[in-house]
Amino acid sequence: MRALVGTASWTDKTLIACGRFYPPGTNTAEARLRYYASQFPLVEVDSSYYAMPSPSTAQLWAERTPTHFTMNVKAFRIFTGHQTSPVVLHKDIRAALPPSGKANLYYKDVPAELRDELWRRFIEALQPLRAAGKLGLVHFQFPPWLLCNAAGHAHVAHCVARMAGHTLSVEFRHQSWFAEGHAGPTLAFERELGVVHTVVDGPQGFTNSVPAIWAVTHPNFALLRLHGRNSGTWNAPGATAASDRFNYDYPDDELAGLAGHTARLARGALNTHVVFNNNMEDQGQRNAATMARLLAELD
Repeated sequence: MRALVGTASWTDKTLIACGRFYPPGTNTAEARLRYYASQFPLVEVDSSYYAMPSPSTAQLWAERTPTHFTMNVKAFRIFTGHQTSPVVLHKDIRAALPPSGKANLYYKDVPAELRDELWRRFIEALQPLRAAGKLGLVHFQFPPWLLCNAAGHAHVAHCVARMAGHTLSVEFRHQSWFAEGHAGPTLAFERELGVVHTVVDGPQGFTNSVPAIWAVTHPNFALLRLHGRNSGTWNAPGATAASDRFNYDYPDDELAGLAGHTARLARGALNTHVVFNNNMEDQGQRNAATMARLLAELD
């Protein structure tokens, strides 16, 4: 079983502030990444969701990590259909946008030629990682308003076509994709597109949550993302950071159960990625270390 375990991000403010993961003196971006990469073989870059990454930054990531380190990269939010402030766009792109009077943009608001340029720059930013053999999955987490209908299918297929030559993982956040009778067709759709299905562990009972569907849709990769099981914070009003929403410390018995499921999942793919997105303080890092140990014991 080839299973890589890591966390979503290594720079969360509460992780740094808690002082329990990084050793004293680990005070720079370079030092933190080097230390993180000495502890885990995998990380998910989430800063790329909030703002377009740059090739120079990706080059530094490649240089500061070991040879066999893997970085999954989260897709920039405008591509997935999330609301995006023009402030996070490059200055020339921002200047070329037609006046709208809106505080936020959506993908549909961006002229076709600017969309083309945004895709080009995103792919260009991934190239240093790809050239170094460190680029794993490009993760597309779609918004809760992307429904399992013709328009939803079309947008997912559009993103896949734009990222031709890359391995994409997709994560849905509306229950319609896996509601009764829909799981099979959704998995078939993912297989048809050649994307990696994301097994999601998270709170249940919300329209913007999905059940854990333990399935593999790509021969080379399986993916489990863990958001914690804190129903009280999943849709908490006033949450200002991801760590507020995903505040959950998995107990050992839950991790043991998840490890068993993951080991069975891993039989269907050459590589399995496990990403902890419960990112309050060092919860994710501690849980990831325990999961890595449990999986090693099952191997």
